[in-house]
Amino acid sequence: MIKLIVLDVDGTLTDGKLYISNLGDEIKAFNVKDGLGITQAISQGIEIAIITGKTSQLVTKRCQELGIKEIHQGIKNKILILDSVLKKYNISYDNVAYMGDDLIDLAVMKKCKLAGAPKDSVSEILSIADFISNKNGGEGAVREFIEYILKKENLWSNVVNHFIPTEQ
Repeated sequence: MIKLIVLDVDGTLTDGKLYISNLGDEIKAFNVKDGLGITQAISQGIEIAIITGKTSQLVTKRCQELGIKEIHQGIKNKILILDSVLKKYNISYDNVAYMGDDLIDLAVMKKCKLAGAPKDSVSEILSIADFISNKNGGEGAVREFIEYILKKENLWSNVVNHFIPTEQ
């Protein structure tokens, strides 16, 4: 059973492009469908963690909006951080799904029960992924991965039924 979904940010939750203004402000675009998928996974008792190589206030703000408590930025050794998260929640790698898109995600993806990748991930990631989205990073790939997990765990109908009004 998947108890924790770990997500990379750039190239997974975003399209991987970095927009930087003349003033040095960084801009990222997040997909709202990914956000709804994340909130629904949380509502079904699945923890969400972000482990990303870059650091951005935008990521912190977006994660807080979605209710993500485990936000780890500026991380080069993702296994080290994930080990501490697993210890905190008393979860093993057999209960972890991870979605990433580039070489920095390779080692940690190999350790997790379920490895997911956006369609436009690098070939090394695609070659080890258990799930490859039909969508690119930032275009709903995370949502598709979460739906896949929730369906596999027989939780998707709970999510759908939440959005169907009951007769009064």
